[in-house]
Amino acid sequence: MERVIATSPQEPVEPPRIVAELAAGQPVRAVWKNELGGLTFQVGLGDTRQFVKWTPVGSGIDLAAEVARLRWAARFTVVPRVLGEGADEMGSWIITHGLPGRMAVDDHWKRDPGTAVRAIGSGLRALHDALPVANCPFDWSAENRLESARSRAAAGLTRPADWSPDLQHLGTVEHALGVLTDIPPVDRLVVCHGDACAPNTLVGDDGTCTGHVDLGTLGVADRWADLAVATWSTQWNYGPGWEEPLLEAYGVEPDLERIMYYRLLWELSD
Repeated sequence: MERVIATSPQEPVEPPRIVAELAAGQPVRAVWKNELGGLTFQVGLGDTRQFVKWTPVGSGIDLAAEVARLRWAARFTVVPRVLGEGADEMGSWIITHGLPGRMAVDDHWKRDPGTAVRAIGSGLRALHDALPVANCPFDWSAENRLESARSRAAAGLTRPADWSPDLQHLGTVEHALGVLTDIPPVDRLVVCHGDACAPNTLVGDDGTCTGHVDLGTLGVADRWADLAVATWSTQWNYGPGWEEPLLEAYGVEPDLERIMYYRLLWELSD
């Protein structure tokens, strides 16, 4: 699956017809959009607010996979409660109950990145500690993701020019795939979030993690598969200097070999 870049909309977004129908006159506000046309809307206000995640037909985003993961994870940790799902000729959607807190990339937290980063790190550790590996039916292993990377490369979907500057030195797709073949031994097997970028942690007014969202690729893997991306996303969202504070809040020393491996795997497979 190609990694999807998402941002908070800067312009008004017209909600799809089904979103307006589900809102039934309540206030509707677009809060997130991705490059494949997927949209997330807040419906209503306050503690009763709900969120509708909608994706157009042909986007390649599997919302049913996220529903299955949310329902499983909700037995062990704080994730959005699924209220409904559906599909029509235009797209598919899921409806979830709102959780307390703001996204860790809300302007409020961008003005206080130290608090946000600590919440991301400690929240990710709590997630990893809470979710039971033994009865998790979902996989996010390096081995399976490497197969995905090879398939994407064979289909011509991997373009070195699009890689992060951190990875440009690898030069060619063939070289990068060769590097990925040498999978590091597992440090600690956990149920990973699957997209531990900063926006997917919610932070309460007291500065602590209040839950996680966007668990469409949750699955069992080495914890560094999450940590590599979580630390990387601090660069995109807060600037340099926040990677080690996140790892300190998580409770682990930096592991540069695994960080670089899982960032490359993220770039080529997800």
